[in-house]
Amino acid sequence: MQLSYSFIVPVFNRPDEIAELLASFNAQEATIPFEIVIIEDGSTITCEHEIAAYPHLNITYLPKPNSGPGSSRNYGMRRARGNYFIILDSDCILPPSYIKVMDEQLQQNYVDCFGGPDAAHPDFSNLQKAISYSMTSFFTTGGIRGGGEDTGKFQPRSFNMGLSRKAYEASGGFGNIHPGEDPDLVLRLWELHFKTALISKAFVYHKRRISWKKFYTQVHKFGLVRPILNTWHPTSSRVTYWFPTLFMIGFIMSVLLFVTGSPIAISLYIIYSAVIFLHASIINKSIAIGSLSVIATWIQFYGYGKGFLSSMVTIRWLRKEPHRRYPYLFFNT
Repeated sequence: MQLSYSFIVPVFNRPDEIAELLASFNAQEATIPFEIVIIEDGSTITCEHEIAAYPHLNITYLPKPNSGPGSSRNYGMRRARGNYFIILDSDCILPPSYIKVMDEQLQQNYVDCFGGPDAAHPDFSNLQKAISYSMTSFFTTGGIRGGGEDTGKFQPRSFNMGLSRKAYEASGGFGNIHPGEDPDLVLRLWELHFKTALISKAFVYHKRRISWKKFYTQVHKFGLVRPILNTWHPTSSRVTYWFPTLFMIGFIMSVLLFVTGSPIAISLYIIYSAVIFLHASIINKSIAIGSLSVIATWIQFYGYGKGFLSSMVTIRWLRKEPHRRYPYLFFNT
């Protein structure tokens, strides 16, 4: 099958991010034709000026009322001309080899849905690099989400996801939950017997959140949506989703034990934090980033763990309706 690519990028009030993303498109090594579909999702600060700076790029600009990222991606895919969609967040930057690597892998081992990892760009701030570490490290809850290049069971995320038109039309695309719209789509694709894969070399530089408050809000929402997804897709439930909650409960217990004269448990948490500090410092060649990575990891565990436990009690045990209990996790489409 001859592949034609449409890059799908929803944006909300972030023209500066679009400027950086388009600059990275402009620097691509591949000569493969592609289309960029930018969906302006009800922004009051538009990116029209940034788009106008790249008249030689094949850009389709679609302004629309705000309806959330999932609906906006669907809106863009319905209007795109390609038969294979590459979905990116606006806060991503592509390395020069991205399109070439992605196309070569799909030509050799075609799959209807793929995901790629994310990394921290050398120009990112120390805070951004620390948050990136906490979200991707083997020593945290980050890292690659199940499976490898050819397992058929990798879980792509929408900051860097490929989706065939066939898979989009069969699944109906993204739902109206956010965050969580990407794992929901992947789980529905599996139920429809589509395979997914990781293309490890097709990575993006992902800025993520640029403040502790925004980062906490993000991971807290991740924790809230997981029990909802487990309710919708019962076979997706895993004991590993409890780890951040159990980590924080264990920490509280270790503090209580320390107060009563038993320091062993809290020593394990100190050792774990030291491992995070050393590993993050070494790979980033920065003690400052190592220190911030410890903070980011604890925020991640606390935010996700608290959200997960709250949602488990409310949704799974008390049987509350998700749309009514957490209306801010859903967009009306």
